[in-house]
Amino acid sequence: MAYLILILTHMKGTTSVDEIYIDQMYTGCLSEAAYYIESQGEVAIIDPMRETEPYVAKATKRGATIKYIFETHFHADFVSGHVDLAKRTGATIIYGPGAHTGYDTLVAKDGQEFRVGSLTFRVLHTPGHTPESSSYLLMNEIGKPYAVFTGDTLFIGEVGRPDLAIKSDLTLEDLAGMLYDSLHNKLMTLPEEVLVYPAHGAGSACGKNISDERFSTIGIQKQTNYALQPMAKGEFIEQVTTGILPPPQYFSKAAALNQNGYEDIDTLLEERTLPMTVEDVIHAQKQGALVLDTRTADQFERGHIPGSVFIGLDGSFASWVGTLIEDLKQPIVVITEAGREKEAVLRLARVGYENALGYLKGGIDAWGKEGEALDEISSIEGEELAQLMHTKNLSLLDVRRPGEYKVNHVVHAHNFPLDFITTHFDEFPKHQKHFVHCRSGYRSMVAISFMKRVGYTDLVNITGGMLGIEKTQIPREISSCQL
Repeated sequence: MAYLILILTHMKGTTSVDEIYIDQMYTGCLSEAAYYIESQGEVAIIDPMRETEPYVAKATKRGATIKYIFETHFHADFVSGHVDLAKRTGATIIYGPGAHTGYDTLVAKDGQEFRVGSLTFRVLHTPGHTPESSSYLLMNEIGKPYAVFTGDTLFIGEVGRPDLAIKSDLTLEDLAGMLYDSLHNKLMTLPEEVLVYPAHGAGSACGKNISDERFSTIGIQKQTNYALQPMAKGEFIEQVTTGILPPPQYFSKAAALNQNGYEDIDTLLEERTLPMTVEDVIHAQKQGALVLDTRTADQFERGHIPGSVFIGLDGSFASWVGTLIEDLKQPIVVITEAGREKEAVLRLARVGYENALGYLKGGIDAWGKEGEALDEISSIEGEELAQLMHTKNLSLLDVRRPGEYKVNHVVHAHNFPLDFITTHFDEFPKHQKHFVHCRSGYRSMVAISFMKRVGYTDLVNITGGMLGIEKTQIPREISSCQL
């Protein structure tokens, strides 16, 4: 009965059994899981996001004190909140063996234990994703292993990519070999009922094919995770190193911030969430600032500031910012819906972009009221595209990822993945008409905005993307493995 209660409670993201309180605090746009673990008024936070308030507020509400901040590794896909949270609460930051930081931290030994109330955390050094990667085994009041927080070492249905070490002389194969040893010698030897809590879910670029499930057990993963099946180390290395897309360009920069420290988030938000007039924005744009429109794709299509780019907040905002805006110091002016100005600046800071100049006061309406012209994006539905398919030299650009394209794409469409678009802008004539699509319309609008900025003059968005195209008779090539 206790097990059934435990599972039902986990489905809600929170567990409270035998004085163990675990809250998985999930951030969807980064597919990132931070953890709040409490016992007898003491709290451990694992892999916190950049903003500190959610953790402090939760501890305050529950009358608890944050004692430790456990970092599983130097995160590459987001800037952790460990430094600010430690300053605010006095908690100790703990890394596993081999970590070297530019701020005060406790570098633990493999097997070292830390008490939180009646609970014990044991450090398990599990290198492979990165050299310092560590998992944290949670044991209950009688010393029985209860859960393991695996960071980016073990995901649900996947393992971490072994190519993100900071300034390391280790090869991809070296790290993959370490990952094999960590899995087999540390994690797979744990009792099968031990819960597995990873740092990421589906959508993260830190693994190839992560499940959308948020937790599992060691036993289930040994049965279902392809990387934990019986195989020689050489076969494992080949499997985990095959098919890895290059990491987004910001990964190494964000990891360096996590290792060396960064600006206080509260100060940053106060200084960077500033109202700007239309005149201010025009001046900033002339000085090289990037105008980043964070509204919806439909809103951007109907009218946007000339030269601005679109990455909507209601999508994978942070990861696309980090993929497409190459300079963390790029001055940025944000265009938002009313009330989302601070959110936009915060979400930029989550991935290391700390140079926002402010936001357009009054939003896009203010631009029009000042008599400034707005640009629009042309678009057509899938049925309209179907009528054009016999047009000579029709250029159809599919900006989905290579794997998506391989599974199902329009005959003669060119794969122009958004992930790598900034390094391939010269592959297609800039003055030819191009019809652009993704799966649903978000990524294609992002792509069009960046293409316009570098000189493409005749771009048409396919509203509804591949989902709309599939409802037409447009010829497609479908991978046989999907039939």
